[in-house]
Amino acid sequence: MINKKITILKNQLSKLESFIPLIDKENPEVSKSTVGWQLDHALKVFNLVSTWTVNSNPKEYKRSFNLWRSVLLPLCYIPRGKARAPKKVLPPETILKEDILNQLQQAHQHIETIRPLPKTAYFEHHVFGKLNKQQTLRFLEMHTKHHLKIVDDILAQTD
Repeated sequence: MINKKITILKNQLSKLESFIPLIDKENPEVSKSTVGWQLDHALKVFNLVSTWTVNSNPKEYKRSFNLWRSVLLPLCYIPRGKARAPKKVLPPETILKEDILNQLQQAHQHIETIRPLPKTAYFEHHVFGKLNKQQTLRFLEMHTKHHLKIVDDILAQTD
């Protein structure tokens, strides 16, 4: 199961990378932000969540019920426009291809660092609570999918 999730994340990172030449594209009807903003934010979240998980103490993980987690994680869905990104994962004013490439390289490294972690390595999300390793990988998939869909919609409207 973990290998399948890792493969999905690697495929998503490849898709993110394919959009790098289009970072300046925008469509205000879809989003106030550019393709570059979406890529930068998705990668900042990916790397921050991964770092948290790697640095977590698996002995501190305790399973608990969370309604939002039990509904949205299985659906692999984040509703659009319902949440605001925390400041630490907001992209800078100017988004550079080099920065995105560096973050992408970090994300690939994080995938390999997360793979051998124990099942109770975790990330604590402000809405979903503590997510164990498998749930964290699902969250990363869900969040990246959300931003890839926005990019697809921006690009579909600009052709």
